Amino acid sequence: MPVIPFTLQPAMSPVPPKPLPHQLPKPLFRLEITDLSHPGAVAFLSHIDLTAILSDAVKNVITTLYLHSSAIPAVRSITLILKPEGGVASTTGLDYDDEHKRITFSTEYIKHVAHQRVKEEILGVVTHEMVHCWQWAAFGTAPPGLIEGVADWVRLRCGLSPPHWKQEPGGQWNAGYQHTAYFLDYLEGRYGSGTVPKINSALREKRYEEGAFWKGLLGKEIEALWDEYEKHLKKERDVEKEREEEPVMVKREDADEELTARSGGDERRVENTVVNTASSEQDSGK
Repeated sequence: MPVIPFTLQPAMSPVPPKPLPHQLPKPLFRLEITDLSHPGAVAFLSHIDLTAILSDAVKNVITTLYLHSSAIPAVRSITLILKPEGGVASTTGLDYDDEHKRITFSTEYIKHVAHQRVKEEILGVVTHEMVHCWQWAAFGTAPPGLIEGVADWVRLRCGLSPPHWKQEPGGQWNAGYQHTAYFLDYLEGRYGSGTVPKINSALREKRYEEGAFWKGLLGKEIEALWDEYEKHLKKERDVEKEREEEPVMVKREDADEELTARSGGDERRVENTVVNTASSEQDSGK
């Protein structure tokens, strides 16, 4: 999770990235590990090709979050730091030069991830944090929940959502993380492909003012958009419930075949009983 304020900012199938007209940015990658022997560091290094994971994360973030290369912020370097600490991960820019980013990933967290999910979880977390290196945050005034929601939305669209994520109604739109990510994904589907990239780009231009921001982009207040989403979820759940309660219709010929099979089975059981009874009588007569 990023430090706020800062100057930057079920499961679904991966969405193919959109090609950009110009070459993707290629920041300098650095790695710092405070303890090479830590189990979390060992797990990370044994599952990950570092250069590939960082390059792929940059590509996925840029092609998912940007429609035009001119809106991409300048990032000159990204340093990944593996160290034992609380939490999961965080992203900051250097105080003296915000074009140099630092992603800190907790090796304590990695140590406790189930072995079969280590690689996928590392990819998901790195992708989330990489979003913070490249997204806009309205000069530090955007709601933290929106910032985190955009990061998890990119993770979701890249097919890297973990099994425990659920699309659930209730709460606030800006609760952040997957809760807001699923809401943003609804907006992307409801108001057209490119909606979330447009939200991100709008955070580049000026300070965040909630009413004007959402009405200017989608023509509605955020409360109305959230109410739409809640109704959409309720409708989906009602449909699913009806499907579960719907009686199973069996074709007549299938029912006849099943009845015949059962009758045949009953007859065989009767025959077996007669044979067994006869055998028993013969045995008792010996």
